[in-house]
Amino acid sequence: MLKKLMVAALLATTAAVPRAAVDKEDIVVTAKKGRVATAVFAKERFMSSPRLSPDGKRVALMMTANGVDNLGWYDLDDPNAKPVFFAKAQEFREAGDRTVGGWQWVGNNTIVFTLASREIIGGGRADITRLVAYDVRTQKLTPIAWDDTGSYANIEYTNHDEEWVLIQRNTLKDLSFGGAEVIRFDFRTGKVSMVQRPNVEVSNWFIDGKGVVRAGAGGDGDSGKQRLMYRSNAGETLKTVQNMADATFTGAQIYPSIFLDEPDMAIATSNKDGFRKVYKINMKTMEIVGPPLFQLKGYDVDGVIANDSDNAVAGYAFTTTKDGRRWVDPKLAEIQAALNQTFGAGNALITSTDIGDNRVIAFVGAPHQAGSYYMFDTVTGKIRQLGHLNAILREAEMNPTETIRYKASDGMEIPAVVTWPRHRPHRKNLPIVVLPHGGPFGVRDTESFYTEASWHQALAELGYVVVKPNYRGSGGYGRDFVKEGRKPNGYGKRMQDDKNDVVTWFAAQGWVDPKRACIMGWSYGGYAAARGAQRDPDVWRCAIAGAGVYDMAMMNRWDANNLSTFGSKFQDTSDDPNGISSAQNTDGRWAPILIVAGLRDARIPIEQSRTLVSRLKSSGKKEGVDFKYIEQPKGTHNLPYEDVHIEWLTETEAWLRRFNPAYIATDPDKEPEVVITAELK
Repeated sequence: MLKKLMVAALLATTAAVPRAAVDKEDIVVTAKKGRVATAVFAKERFMSSPRLSPDGKRVALMMTANGVDNLGWYDLDDPNAKPVFFAKAQEFREAGDRTVGGWQWVGNNTIVFTLASREIIGGGRADITRLVAYDVRTQKLTPIAWDDTGSYANIEYTNHDEEWVLIQRNTLKDLSFGGAEVIRFDFRTGKVSMVQRPNVEVSNWFIDGKGVVRAGAGGDGDSGKQRLMYRSNAGETLKTVQNMADATFTGAQIYPSIFLDEPDMAIATSNKDGFRKVYKINMKTMEIVGPPLFQLKGYDVDGVIANDSDNAVAGYAFTTTKDGRRWVDPKLAEIQAALNQTFGAGNALITSTDIGDNRVIAFVGAPHQAGSYYMFDTVTGKIRQLGHLNAILREAEMNPTETIRYKASDGMEIPAVVTWPRHRPHRKNLPIVVLPHGGPFGVRDTESFYTEASWHQALAELGYVVVKPNYRGSGGYGRDFVKEGRKPNGYGKRMQDDKNDVVTWFAAQGWVDPKRACIMGWSYGGYAAARGAQRDPDVWRCAIAGAGVYDMAMMNRWDANNLSTFGSKFQDTSDDPNGISSAQNTDGRWAPILIVAGLRDARIPIEQSRTLVSRLKSSGKKEGVDFKYIEQPKGTHNLPYEDVHIEWLTETEAWLRRFNPAYIATDPDKEPEVVITAELK
């Protein structure tokens, strides 16, 4: 939860940190003179998600050293302090594919982080999330209610003064998962007590700003109906107030975001009018009260940010072409205005504050800059850079990025994020790489340096125009736009046409050469790349597919066995699963395709890639000529290791150079020399 910021310090901050005070280092000048090596863009983030302790004296964060992610903390008031690392993310990954997730403070001396893994429970795969506490005084790691925690455990309420939390979790008993419960864990005593016993109809509890369980939600895995139960106070019995299915997976249900002090009133989001807006809602009747409190023309609202007491709105989170905040709290609004004045509108986001309202952490970046975290002392007005996201690029200005809207062949307007190669300002007849996002439904690309791990920047630096289309089915543009992708002829057909139409439309503008186009993607993007290579070899000179689904029927069967009956239908939208499966259609001409898969991928089984490769061979395709297959032993669905990530991007570069080189003899310009490498510190 973000804390309020002091107005008195705001003006001092603005005056003390003029725009010119942000140092530009020599590496920025150097970067303008030449090209940055591809591997630089695959480097692990040097710093991520710094979180201030309640008193603002310490910060917890993830830092990378020699390609290894380390969770640690340090003292902000000690000028000689060095980070104290207590959890190496990679070591957790090696011990059963575990992943260090988010972290937060409980009081000023305890850091709690999540540890996620995929395990075999009762003969089936299950995602498990548990909690681990670290004491900065004793440097001791302690699992929290570990043994009987089921598939998840999340902190839902924190009392910093008394150092206790409310944890929502389900339980694991006799190799099966129980219902959701809420327990209280006291960090001073280690005592666990029951707050809300499990309810077979509830998988998620909602807690108000006073620590009272007010509502519970759960669903039927077969019918897809989602039930919401509510009570005005702890002494009442829960009563059903909503029970409905969302067959189109467009978020039709309404759930409370903030319980107001006003009896039975809450803040919630709803897309009843086609776009997600923020409303005040009567929880007993589920009726919307009054007009929208916040809305965006043409976009969905992302969510609501609560105040310190969790009983009122402090602000709204939204995304248009990039992430933004609209602050209702006047003090937060003023500090945001000061940040905008200092760093430029839209370039700074408040990410953490202390409870004393004295210190603020803000992320400052731009679509063409990796960005950095800064700490503002709102009492003294001083600003301090905590660290860069990319320790090599730092503040270097890379390839410009913008959002355009192009016309698909059926006339629909499609938003797309375009990254232009900075060394090729003429923007005429350039090679193009189309980079569709994963998902596919409900996800979208924005103007961000780190969207898809900055692959767009790496490719643009090579000399390509990179387009990330938010094809129909993508999220953020309203309910109807998502539904367009979920039509029977959407997946693998009309959605695929949207990618082809990028090339046609951009060529019509004169920006790209339609004969110099490749398609690349991961997860669903990998599916789209393989489908493009199979269906449209006349459009694509090559394809790069990572962690994709290539046999839809096989994947639908896997989902049916590992997800709920209703949940398994999320991707099962086509009326022609074999027809849209690249692995079922390997005969005939294909565009040359690079296939990359992680052996430890828990979402897309390795059999998907192995099946595609086997059938390509059976159809007479030659490995090393028509296709190349790379199986990464340490690879998961999220490219968790730096060396794995570097391999993905460098193999991509090699494949592009082979089949669609960015610079050819007839081009009016030449490829710039590499001046920045991954070894530069």
